[in-house]
Amino acid sequence: MTDVPASHPRYASLRTRDAIVAGVEAGVTSIHGLIAHGRGEAFDYLLGERTRGFAHEAIDAAAAMLATAVRPVVSVNGNAAALVPGELAALAAALDAPVEVNVFHASKERERAIREHLLAHGAREVLMPTGHAVLDHLDSNRRFVHPDGIGAADVVFVPLEDGDRCRALVRSGRRVIVVDLNPMSRTSRTATITIVDDVTRAMPVLLERVAAHRGHAGAARAALGRYDNARVLQAAETAVRTG
Repeated sequence: MTDVPASHPRYASLRTRDAIVAGVEAGVTSIHGLIAHGRGEAFDYLLGERTRGFAHEAIDAAAAMLATAVRPVVSVNGNAAALVPGELAALAAALDAPVEVNVFHASKERERAIREHLLAHGAREVLMPTGHAVLDHLDSNRRFVHPDGIGAADVVFVPLEDGDRCRALVRSGRRVIVVDLNPMSRTSRTATITIVDDVTRAMPVLLERVAAHRGHAGAARAALGRYDNARVLQAAETAVRTG
């Protein structure tokens, strides 16, 4: 890890980069994930590296959707596993939902490394992709899912998503919640709810909001009824363009 004092103005950014690099070294994150992270960080600069009001609105709606889902699933790739493994495990526990490994640049060894990493950070149940359930409308490796996880899910939370799979999940009738720093990406435009924020900032807030919505189904559904993802994306895009 980089020896950076907490007073450094780039402290949070540098620590996050270190986590991604450590993920690559541990075999959890693909080296391609370094490029994806850098692209997202560029958008975060434009957003002021803070959780904006539109992100809070999306996080609350996401929490309401997850809290009222019948079969929610937390889908995890290498970058998410490197950055917020404990938070993802805590979210799955709060929802009594499984975590499922799903990656684009795949190998059985890396999938197993992600699973072990998540278990080491408190995950109770980590499902792996199988050949017994396949997403329609998708040709990449991400089409392979677990029949009792994403294969049976009504809501899929995907912290860092691939646009093709997001579209396939939505076309298959599932509601999809994503975290994406680019409000103009195909993923952001396709998802049911898009949280335009850095995942390391968004996850603690999401956990708090899920706890608040649990046991209050009526209020949660009312919050969902008021939510407009297109409006949130427009607000996020305006923030990016105006700096």
